[in-house]
Amino acid sequence: MINTVKIIFIAFSLIFVSSIGHADSSVESLSPELRALLGKEMRALEEGMQSIITAYVSGNLEKVSNIAEKMKNSFILKQEITNGQKHELVNKISRSFLRLDKKFHEYAGMLQHVAKEKHIELVGFYYYKLTEACVVCHSNFASHRFPKLKFDATKEGHNH
Repeated sequence: MINTVKIIFIAFSLIFVSSIGHADSSVESLSPELRALLGKEMRALEEGMQSIITAYVSGNLEKVSNIAEKMKNSFILKQEITNGQKHELVNKISRSFLRLDKKFHEYAGMLQHVAKEKHIELVGFYYYKLTEACVVCHSNFASHRFPKLKFDATKEGHNH
């Protein structure tokens, strides 16, 4: 368990360093209703991520697969979003945000698959990829909510 925690800590550190980006205010420009729905989605994803790690370290790959399937199918947005809100998302959210979101759900699908097939070593890999997608998205599009993920190029002497 301690090794898993160390690996997760190292992964978060590496993700932070590699996810240099610029804040995007497109999410902030959404209607209050859509932002609330997006917030609900993010809270559900956060809960799913926490539940996955607990199931993973206890070897419950069936639970990992079930949670990942829900994440792949987008907990809230696909179920509760109206046509008007879909239109607003397409017009106000940047393409890079939508690409990251698509990638996140692809990784969730891969996690579902490898957990179902009981490839425990790949479960860790795809959990890492989901975590990486979260950090990259938050640092690029939600730095107003996660200011510690905001990269300040003026304070960093080494960039890639």
